[in-house]
Amino acid sequence: MRRLLAATLAAAALTISLVTLAAPAPARAQVSDLALAQRWAPVHYQDTDSTDYDADYLSAVDYDGEWDTLNNWEHEPSYPLLGTVSYSVVETSTHWFIVYGFYHPRDWCDSIFCGEHENDMEGVLLTIRRDGSTYGRFEAMVTVAHSDFYSFVPPGSAFVSGRESVDGSVIMQTANGYARPTTRQEAKGHGVKAWDGKEFPGGDGVVYYPSGTAEIPSGGNDRSVGYRLVGVFDAGGLWARRYDAQTFASWGTFRGDNGSDNAANAPWGWDDGNDGSDLQRGLLATDPAKLVTAYFNGEGTFGLAYTRNGYR
Repeated sequence: MRRLLAATLAAAALTISLVTLAAPAPARAQVSDLALAQRWAPVHYQDTDSTDYDADYLSAVDYDGEWDTLNNWEHEPSYPLLGTVSYSVVETSTHWFIVYGFYHPRDWCDSIFCGEHENDMEGVLLTIRRDGSTYGRFEAMVTVAHSDFYSFVPPGSAFVSGRESVDGSVIMQTANGYARPTTRQEAKGHGVKAWDGKEFPGGDGVVYYPSGTAEIPSGGNDRSVGYRLVGVFDAGGLWARRYDAQTFASWGTFRGDNGSDNAANAPWGWDDGNDGSDLQRGLLATDPAKLVTAYFNGEGTFGLAYTRNGYR
């Protein structure tokens, strides 16, 4: 009887073990890059100047229906400037890194004491910890303002100053059901920083929301305009054209012949002029993990090897 009972229990245990092996708990589906970028897409405060309001509106690089960037300055007054923001996502075992690029056909001025050029793309890098939730946890932001990068952290982040000083806090704003980072872009030159919560200089500006629909501002003081995201790595998109001489004059630099020639850069051409020779041009997009660990301390567990990186 004891032998029979033991055999029965062993058989039952084997059955349970086999059932457990045959039916593992379902794993969480990988969130798409677009969904991730849409979740964290910022509320964007775009300052405008009444001398030429629409020169400060966001648009796609191919806003005129083609990729010849040598005529983007000339076409700007004649084509609708639909709210569009470029994005890319790369990942390590611990983090997602999302780059958003804000494009304008003109970097312009209305004074003899400043320079201008055709095409302009500035942007922002978000560091998102992969904490097991669907969209992760926002930990740090680096913005691009011409040849300088600026560092910001959201409330509750453990990140502190590293090689570069933290320049301020990120104000979070709820839109489309999520708390989102906020960014602010200057008129004319379009340098990007975190929004400081203040009114626009001069009282006029456009507030862009990541609605998924590309809209045109009704004027230079429209406080609710939708923008859509377009992927840098999309088929036929910006990265696919990185060697296209119609779009780029050299690696990461747009063609342009108004004002200073060839003076605007895509994300893989962005560079801070004084953050160290070991942080090469374009690293903010192509190797953001390296840049973030240099700029900040207190980042905790932080993978440096990429599990996915379309720039490589």
